[in-house]
Amino acid sequence: MSTLVMKFGGSSVGTKTALMQVLSIVLHEREQWDNLILVVSALDGVTDALIESAHLAHLGNQRGYRRIVANLRTRHMALIEELPLGATERAALQADIDRLLFDMLGTYETMSDLPAETPIPDLIDATIGVGEKLAARIVAALLRQKEIRSVALDATDLIITDDVYGNATPNIELTCDRIRSNLLPSLERQIVPVATGFIGATRSGKPTTLGRGGSDYTASIFAICADASEVWIWTSVDGMMSADPREIQSAQVIPRMSYEEVAELAYFGARVLHARMIGPLRERHIPLRIKNVFKPQQPGTLIHDATAEPGQHLKAVTAISGIGLTAARNGPLSPIRQLVDRTLQATMHTHADVMISSQSATHSFVCFLIPTSAGPDAIHAARLMLEDDLSAQPDTAAWQVKPVSIITVIRDKIDETPALTAGVLHCLTGIRILGLAQGPSRCSLSIVLEPEQMESALLAIHDLIVHQ
Repeated sequence: MSTLVMKFGGSSVGTKTALMQVLSIVLHEREQWDNLILVVSALDGVTDALIESAHLAHLGNQRGYRRIVANLRTRHMALIEELPLGATERAALQADIDRLLFDMLGTYETMSDLPAETPIPDLIDATIGVGEKLAARIVAALLRQKEIRSVALDATDLIITDDVYGNATPNIELTCDRIRSNLLPSLERQIVPVATGFIGATRSGKPTTLGRGGSDYTASIFAICADASEVWIWTSVDGMMSADPREIQSAQVIPRMSYEEVAELAYFGARVLHARMIGPLRERHIPLRIKNVFKPQQPGTLIHDATAEPGQHLKAVTAISGIGLTAARNGPLSPIRQLVDRTLQATMHTHADVMISSQSATHSFVCFLIPTSAGPDAIHAARLMLEDDLSAQPDTAAWQVKPVSIITVIRDKIDETPALTAGVLHCLTGIRILGLAQGPSRCSLSIVLEPEQMESALLAIHDLIVHQ
């Protein structure tokens, strides 16, 4: 039996036009595969709005969070009114959405009654996944209206995680047991399940989230538990690109990539994929395709067990923000690493990923990566807290903090092609390099620069990729 898992991002479900594309794709692929499993994200911007409203609730700002919830209700109800739904289906869907939002408001009331200093990551996770629940119900209703048997499933009933709220890790064994018991029987009855991405729950049933962009991760988990043949990620771009097209207009689609290459590309800032989704697929050798929901006829990018060919060129360049710390001394680095880890946990609910560390006789340098999922204000917030924490402790007071940019070039087995590495460094003539590291995956070369030199470095390296 062939099974296809398809994940649709926020841009794929946010408008009537996009939803009609989703419907067309499902109708077509249902004829090509024995089983379909759909995973959906919240509408564009909804998760950010829910994060803001949760923080407003924690501050006791009732007017603020109620205004956001009212706007979200208006947006979803307006979308439903545009869709070709029958009166009964539309009324049931509207009632379901009102129930979800009413329950969420109840959680906000609980949050607003708590002292401002009370940690509430569990309550935040209980609310910011509501966007996916709303989207799943809309998609399932639309499919049913076209006589496709479909049901919306909340991943809180399927994906079992630890209790690291904000960035939970699934228990694959328990999750597969749940999926096999509660989802696979529906496939045998020719039902197309529409599951919520991004969210899960602890063993005791408390909602968790898998980190920003976690719907991709959800799709890969469903794929391995359902023994899927392929996973397709539907986005608003044509595939994995040689650079972020928002930064470099001449970015090109990469037809094929290895699991290792795309994992590095996602880890170092490419926003198309969640970095953690690749591992499960690689272990089971399940191919992954990145496709444009508005151009379904285009092949997109195929990600599989590819191996590097002799003479293969550089494939992509990406950029991500980081924090650099320097000290006019050498010695053990573990105290500074532990301090940064505590700070990032407090500000972003994520562990510190050490990118590069180096020492000389008189100086030390450590660079930490800040994931794109942390949000645009993460660097500033982490830097301020770090400066306070460093100055408060005698053994870390010598360290200075500054933002940095990390440029990463991707190509499988880059360690076997020193001429390509030399070419990358040559095109950065005149740019100060703060740090340099070749990844242990053997398919990434990372260069740490001053933030103001990131744009020129990206352009120079991408020009090398395009004209090599």
